[in-house]
Amino acid sequence: MSKKIVFATHNRHKLHEIRSIIGSDYEIVGLDEIGCCEDIPETGSTLQENALQKAHYVVQKYGIDCFADDTGLEVDALNGAPGVYSARYAGESCSFADNVEKLLKEMSDKENRSARFKTVIALIIDHKEFLFEGKVEGQIGRIPHGTDGFGYDPIFIPDGYQETFSQMSLDEKNKISHRGLATQRLMQFLQTK
Repeated sequence: MSKKIVFATHNRHKLHEIRSIIGSDYEIVGLDEIGCCEDIPETGSTLQENALQKAHYVVQKYGIDCFADDTGLEVDALNGAPGVYSARYAGESCSFADNVEKLLKEMSDKENRSARFKTVIALIIDHKEFLFEGKVEGQIGRIPHGTDGFGYDPIFIPDGYQETFSQMSLDEKNKISHRGLATQRLMQFLQTK
């Protein structure tokens, strides 16, 4: 029987990505499936702080082992922005498209397009904390391409590739992406438990 573990997200795209990497050894459930409808605060100044804050919230309120992630896009020409504010770069109630539009507008006169995606996963299992990180270097495209993925995927071109994350299959993206790498490290750890 697979062990249930909560992934602290309401984002169905992220949930689908994580489930496709972890497979059937663990039953991965999202916040909606445990009846958590509230938005968990993310008041940390780093990805690590935000991930830990979300995981602790679920463990304390629901008493279920949990992992949470926080992801940031760091753009060199914007001094590392949007960084920890990536999800709400264009404002609190913004859409993915709003964030992409704002970023492209700020990058319109920049020649240096280098950027990186970072994901930190915080796992709290059996009352212990563990952290896993994934990072991928790449470039910011000038216009969105592709229909898959979410967030900044239509404008992020990983180094060594010609296409954006949005143009890749989920399997291809998961092998090289920041979230994929962090989740692979999480999965390797869980397999030893």
